[in-house]
Amino acid sequence: MRLPRFRRPTRRGYLRIAASVAVLALIAILIATTSGTDDKPAVAAHDESMTLPEAPGSAATVTIDAREYLPAHTPAPAVLLAHGFGGSKESVDGQARALARDGFVVLAYSARGFGKSTGTISLNDPDREVADAHALITWLAGRPEVKLDAPGDPRVGVAGGSYGGALALMLGGTDKRIDAVAAAITWNDLGQALFPNYGTTVPPGQPTPGVLKRGWAGVFFGAGAAPAVPGVSTGDLQTDICGRFDVGICQGYVQAAVTGAPTPELLALLRAHSPTAVARNITAPTLLVQGERDTLFGLDQADANAREIAAGGAPVTVRWFNGGHDGDADRSDGTVRSFLDDQLLDSHTDRTDDPASFGFSLPGTPDEQGQTQSRRMSADSYPGLPGTGEMPQATLQLTEASAPMQSISRPPGASPGAVSSIPGFGSAVSALSAVGGGGLGIDPPGQFATFRTAPLGRAMTVTGSPSVEVRVQSFAAPGESVLFAKLYDVGSGGRRILPGGAVAPIRLPDASGAPVDVRIALPAVAYQIPEGHQLELSVGTTDQAYSVPLSPARFTVSLANSQLTVPSVAATPTSRAVPLAPLVGIGVIAGCLALLIAGATIRSRRRGIADVDPESIDVPIVVTNLSKTYNNGFTAVDGVSFAVQHGQVLGLLGPNGAGKTTTLRMLMGLITPSSGDIRVFGHRITPGAPVLSRLGAFIEGPGLLPHLSGSDNLRLFWQATGRPIEDAHLDEVLAIADLGVAVDRKVRSYSQGMRQRLAIAQAMLGLPDLLVLDEPTNGLDPPQIRTMRDVLIQYARGGRTVVVSSHLLAEVEQTCTHVVVMDRGKVISAGTVADLVSTGGPTEIRVDDAAAGAAALAQVDGIGHVVETDGAQPTLRVDLGTAGTAKVIRALVEAGVAVDGVSTSTRLEDVFLALVHDPRAVSQSDEVAT
Repeated sequence: MRLPRFRRPTRRGYLRIAASVAVLALIAILIATTSGTDDKPAVAAHDESMTLPEAPGSAATVTIDAREYLPAHTPAPAVLLAHGFGGSKESVDGQARALARDGFVVLAYSARGFGKSTGTISLNDPDREVADAHALITWLAGRPEVKLDAPGDPRVGVAGGSYGGALALMLGGTDKRIDAVAAAITWNDLGQALFPNYGTTVPPGQPTPGVLKRGWAGVFFGAGAAPAVPGVSTGDLQTDICGRFDVGICQGYVQAAVTGAPTPELLALLRAHSPTAVARNITAPTLLVQGERDTLFGLDQADANAREIAAGGAPVTVRWFNGGHDGDADRSDGTVRSFLDDQLLDSHTDRTDDPASFGFSLPGTPDEQGQTQSRRMSADSYPGLPGTGEMPQATLQLTEASAPMQSISRPPGASPGAVSSIPGFGSAVSALSAVGGGGLGIDPPGQFATFRTAPLGRAMTVTGSPSVEVRVQSFAAPGESVLFAKLYDVGSGGRRILPGGAVAPIRLPDASGAPVDVRIALPAVAYQIPEGHQLELSVGTTDQAYSVPLSPARFTVSLANSQLTVPSVAATPTSRAVPLAPLVGIGVIAGCLALLIAGATIRSRRRGIADVDPESIDVPIVVTNLSKTYNNGFTAVDGVSFAVQHGQVLGLLGPNGAGKTTTLRMLMGLITPSSGDIRVFGHRITPGAPVLSRLGAFIEGPGLLPHLSGSDNLRLFWQATGRPIEDAHLDEVLAIADLGVAVDRKVRSYSQGMRQRLAIAQAMLGLPDLLVLDEPTNGLDPPQIRTMRDVLIQYARGGRTVVVSSHLLAEVEQTCTHVVVMDRGKVISAGTVADLVSTGGPTEIRVDDAAAGAAALAQVDGIGHVVETDGAQPTLRVDLGTAGTAKVIRALVEAGVAVDGVSTSTRLEDVFLALVHDPRAVSQSDEVAT
C-alpha cells in the first residue's frame, strides 16, 4: 500500500492548514512538558567498571558498574545520575539519554548492592555510597569530554530521585565541586520519615519516638534484602534475612520491625545517612521536586530540606507535583532537565526559574463525566510549611460530630484496621477513589473520633500542613498510646476524600491515664476544597500502613482548641484548568493530524519523509524490542516485539499491569520508549509523527467536551485537523455510534455506554487505515457489545487493521483473528486465535485418588502446574508443559491411580489463564524503586 499523495492546497486549504498549525501550537504549549523529541542527535554510550575502596583505609574493594553517555559536542558539562532504591543504571537509562541529547556528558551508575555493582547496601553511608559518588566526580574531572571550571573541578550537576535524590543532596553538601543539585521525591531525615510522629505535647515535653511506617518500611527493606541467588538459602538466618543489606542496618531494622519502635542508635544512624546531616553545607543552586501523593516521603521532608539548605545560604527552588511514590513519579524528569539546563549550559543564560520561586499542582475533584481537573500554580516565593512564621494561614472552627468527648477503642490484634493508603499501590488506590490525589479512607466504626467544620462559604486552597490541638486520655499499656489523625474533604453528598492519602501518626508519652493536650501537624497537601464542602478531622486507633500495638486499648478524644489552622499560599495559575482526557483525546490526536497536513505538505517538498523503513512500509504495525522504564526503576514494558498485518483484528491481552496501555500509548506517540522501535506503515513513531494521521485511537477514556452535543464533538475534532468535513465520513461513524436523536444532546447528559460509543465513532472519523481501541466495550450492554463486535470485524474486512485491548476474553475470541498475550511487561504468547486455542488449555483428568495422582505427576519431567480437586469426582487439572498426554497417563497408571476420563479445554479464557499463571512463562524481577 502506497502512502497517500498530497495535492497542492487551494487558498482555502492553506487557511485550513494555518488554522491547524495554530491549534497545534496551542496544544504544544499545553503539553510541552510531556512531549519528547527524537530530532536531537543520537547518543553514544559505553559501560565502565570502577574499583573503589570498600571503606576509608580498607584494603577491600567494591566494583561500581557505570555507563557514560556522550552528547554530540564536547567538552560539555556533566551530570552524575543516581537511581532509586531497587533500581540500577538501567532504570535511569531513558533520563540519561535525554540529558545527553540536551548536551550533557552523563554518568549513570548502579549504587552498591544494586545491579552489577558489588558491596552491601548502607543507605547512603558518607564513608561508602557518598564516598563512591565523590570518586565518580573525580573520574569525570579526568575525562577529556567533560568541561572543567578548574583543574580537577568539572562543571557538574548531580541528580536523582528517592534514594538517588538523598544521595544527590548529601554529595552536594560534602563536595564543593558540585555546581547544581536536583533531588526528587526524597527524604530529609530517614529516621523521621520511616518513624514519623506528628504530635507534640502542649507544653512541649521530651520527644517521643515515632510509629513505624510498616508498609513502606517493608517494601523498602524487602527491595534490598533479596539473596544473591534467588530462592537459595545460605543456611544462616541472619544472612538470608539481610540479603544485600549492611548487617548493622539490617539488625536495627529487624528489631524495630518486631517492636514497632526504633532504638536511639537506629535513629542516630539513619539521621547520619540523611541529607539533614549536611544540607546546611550545600552551596550550589538546588532544585527540590516533591510529590503531593507520596505517603513514603511527604512534603514535610522537602520542606525540611528547603529550610536547611536556605539556612546555609544556597538558592533553593521548590516544585510540588501531583504524583510521587503513590502516583506518577516520572513527572519530575522534565523539571529536573530544565533546571540543569539553566544552571550548567552556557547557552541557557536567560534563567526561566527564579531560584526563590515555588510551584505546585492543585488536583481537583471529578466533574460529572468522572474526569479530573488539575492546575499548575506559581507563587512568588516559597514560604515553607508551618513553623517558619511566614505561612499565610486561615482559621476554621471545628465542632464535635457526636459529643464533646468521644470514646474510641483499639480492637485486639488491631484488626480490623483502617486503610488510608496501600504502600506501593497508590495509583490503584487513587483510581479506586476516582480522585487525582485522593485516598481510600476506610475507617472501621468505633475506632474514630470525628470533628467537622461548617460548610465553606467559598472555595479554600490548602497549601501545606493544617494543624489542630486535641485532648487525649489514654487507657493503654505503657508505650502503646498510638493514634492516627487525618483530614477529609467531605462533599455535600457525604462523600469523603482524603487528600494525598496520608495520615499523621502520633505516639503519646505515658501519662498514667491523665489527659494530655497534643498539637497535631496533619500531613501537608496541596488541595482545593470546593465551596459548600466541609473539612473533617478524624482521630483513630489503627492504620494498616503502620505498626500498631496489638493489645486492646481505649482512648477519649476531645478538642483542646476548636480552631483548625489551614495554611494557604497566594498563587496564580500557570496553566488553565482543563480536563486531562479531552486534552489527550482531542488535543494530542488532533495535533498529530494537523501536523500531517501542515508539516508533510511543506516539509516533504524539501526533504521527503524521514526515517522510513521500505521493507515495512506495507505493514500497519511493527514493534521491535520495545521497552519503557520509568525514573523510579519500574519497567512497564520489557522487550516487546510483534507485527500486525492488513485485515487483522489483533487482541492485546494481559492481566492488569501487564503493560498493554503503556504499549498503546507509545504506539500513539504519547510517551517515549526507553528503547526499541515502533513503526506504523514503515514510519518510526515519534510524538506528532505525520503517519499518525492514518491511525484512529481510543485510549484511556473518552476525550469529549461535555458542554457540546455528540455531533458537535465529532465535527470539532475533525475541524481541528484542517481537512474537509466531507472527508470525515460523518454519516458512517454516526451510524456506528447508534445514538439516534441523542447525538444532538449535550454529552454531559450521556450515560457511560453512550460516551463510549461516541468516542469510538470519533476514533473512526475519516475511516483510518489503522484503528487502536483500549477496552472499547466498557459500559456497553450485551446487544451493544454484539454490534461493536460486528463493526470491528467488518471494518477489518475492508483491508484495514484493528488493534483491541480488552479484558473480555470471550469477545476477543469471537472478534479477533490474532492475539498477543502480555504479562509483566513481556510478550508470553502471540499468534492466531485459532492456533492459540488449538494448543489447548489445562487438561482435566478424572481419577479415583487426586492426592496420589498429584504425587505421581510431581515426578514427571517437563510437567507444569498440577491442581488437585477432591469431591464426588476427584480431578487433576494439569498443565502438560512439555510432557505429552500419554506420558502423564502412563505415570498415573503405573502409580496405581485409576483414570476415568481426560478432557482438554479449548476456550481462550482457559488458555490465557494458563499462560499468565504458568511459572515457566517469561517473568521479570519485581524491583521496587523507591
